Amino acid sequence: MSDYFLIMFTRFMGSVSLIAMMVFIFVGSLNLVNLEVGESAALLLNSFLSIGFFIQHSGMIRRSFERWSAQFIDKKYQGALFTISSSIVLLLLIVFWQKSSYTLASAHDGLRWLLRAVYVMSVLGIFWGIRSLGSFDPFGLVRILGGMNGTTVTPSRLRVRGAYRWVRHPLYLFCLLMIWSCPDLTADRLLFNLLWTAWIIVGTILEERDLVTLFGEDYRVYQSEVPMLIPNRIPPSR
Repeated sequence: MSDYFLIMFTRFMGSVSLIAMMVFIFVGSLNLVNLEVGESAALLLNSFLSIGFFIQHSGMIRRSFERWSAQFIDKKYQGALFTISSSIVLLLLIVFWQKSSYTLASAHDGLRWLLRAVYVMSVLGIFWGIRSLGSFDPFGLVRILGGMNGTTVTPSRLRVRGAYRWVRHPLYLFCLLMIWSCPDLTADRLLFNLLWTAWIIVGTILEERDLVTLFGEDYRVYQSEVPMLIPNRIPPSR
């Protein structure tokens, strides 16, 4: 019964945080808690909130953390722990993010609609990337479900199809497009865009190391054939 509760709670937290983040990226700061601090203090707080999420997310997703935490928690619960922890830190960021009073640029008319279209297309692109994976475990529950159903988790196998024939990390590419598609560029939004772009790029490079370790020479060949984030050619038909 405890596993059923954990699954439901993990799915709830993961879904709520993802939806909240998509709304946040679309409209900008939700201004849920206005601390009425100065502009510099607000931007500093926003930076700490972002960096706190980066440290939590990137630290817990590393295989070194997985090996270390296996001393204290059953391996099958590690994915759920990661999802719940990430969801809490992300929701804290969204709730306490401070909106800036300075608007640096604002798109109007056709350009505004174009940027909104980029957001919608990026969301569709993420679903395309997920579909290209074949199997997708967004909340890290596959091990718990496998234990409940009496099935074992099969080792990951490198499969290149769909969006992954264009770039090695299509989900990150579409996330970057979503981040920069907001038509109203306030000071806090520019800070968000720059920090999160840098984190995604650094995280992608770190993830590449893990994937080389996981898939070996097959992934090195994949690296030589397909760009990391920016598509630069039309892949051959198969």
